[in-house]
Amino acid sequence: MEAKGWITGDESAKEMLGRVLSRARPFLLLPPLHRVPLRPRNVLEIVGPSPSAKTHLLIQAALTCVLPIDWNGVHYGGFDGFVIFIDLDCRFDIFRFSHLLKLRLASGSISEIDREQNNNTKERSSIAYDEELYTLCMRRFLYVRCYDSFEFLATLKTLHYRIQKEKAYGTCVHMLLIDRKSHSIQAVLETVVQEIRKLLLLHPMLAIATKATLFGNRAMNEAKWNLRKPDTSNSQSGGITALQLPYREYMPSVWQTFVTHRILLRPSDDHLAVSDDQNHSVYFSEWLMPSLSFLDKFIVKETGVFFVA
Repeated sequence: MEAKGWITGDESAKEMLGRVLSRARPFLLLPPLHRVPLRPRNVLEIVGPSPSAKTHLLIQAALTCVLPIDWNGVHYGGFDGFVIFIDLDCRFDIFRFSHLLKLRLASGSISEIDREQNNNTKERSSIAYDEELYTLCMRRFLYVRCYDSFEFLATLKTLHYRIQKEKAYGTCVHMLLIDRKSHSIQAVLETVVQEIRKLLLLHPMLAIATKATLFGNRAMNEAKWNLRKPDTSNSQSGGITALQLPYREYMPSVWQTFVTHRILLRPSDDHLAVSDDQNHSVYFSEWLMPSLSFLDKFIVKETGVFFVA
């Protein structure tokens, strides 16, 4: 390329700054994923039994990504980006995602008092939200359901062209979310890792994948997790690793070395009463990679994830 052609370029200064800053700026996700700044090309693995709110954290990350920073004078704090959600468990409820998006849109324009009143209202259809913004956000969410590992691999091989199409419309893809509970992808995992690595090199984005934990020879979905209940009198001290929980790694080394960050989730026997007729399960989270020496406790509500003191 001639020097003159390189100088003139084919993008404005605003477009160039947006492209560069979007790649360098870390993703500041909502709790409990907020402890560690995540950057494009990072691969975060969310580990935990079922149920441990893994899929809900993916949904929360997706909602944050598709929402704008500001819209018509209302601050939403989103990333203004595009999300690719690959469902390998084939249980994702797109109507629930739509409902949660409407709640997030409504909560961005009402007070805390009104928000609590909406949370305690059983009839939610009257919640007001910006329909134009809702449509925009839903268009930024690409949902793909894969019934086996070969469909998953075929999807990865075609994602580059879909991402290129979105870029042509001026949309930047920020996240690749993979929700899995099956172990069947191990048969093609080396190729899967190669394809994801290619995507991250060509299209810098954050990849987040879920993984069910194992107990002995059985999935943690079928085993009781609370065999060794931790001392939660001080949630900021005493890590999960020190408790020698029944968790073993079953993914091959090609995947383990590919993952850059890992967080462990688990449910507890505790419940938190947030109103007269609502009790919420309490979950624990701990960062394993990088290792942080404390636990976080959180609950899952329809309007998001909230820390428990």
